[in-house]
Amino acid sequence: MSSAMYERMRANPKFQELVARRGRFAWTLAVVVLSMFYGFVMVVAFNPASLGQPVSEGSKWTVGVAVELFMFIFFWSLTAIYVKRANTEFDTLNQEIIKEAWKEQK
Repeated sequence: MSSAMYERMRANPKFQELVARRGRFAWTLAVVVLSMFYGFVMVVAFNPASLGQPVSEGSKWTVGVAVELFMFIFFWSLTAIYVKRANTEFDTLNQEIIKEAWKEQK
């Protein structure tokens, strides 16, 4: 692709929309993940005894293991959500931008 085509793509309002939507979504997910992860680390640092408590009386599972398992599954779920949205919504918008740029070139 030529630099002129790249400039046409960057000037397209759909491109600006794509960048804004994808950026907002990525930053939202990043804030959620970092908040949960560093929140857990802070609990480990300042109140580790709370994570060592059994989930229920007589259980071998501790709160810390249960929370970490939940976080692991939750983070994988967020990844799946991002991939699904990227492969549908973002890729569709991206293809529209490319098609419009090719049409303008011809």
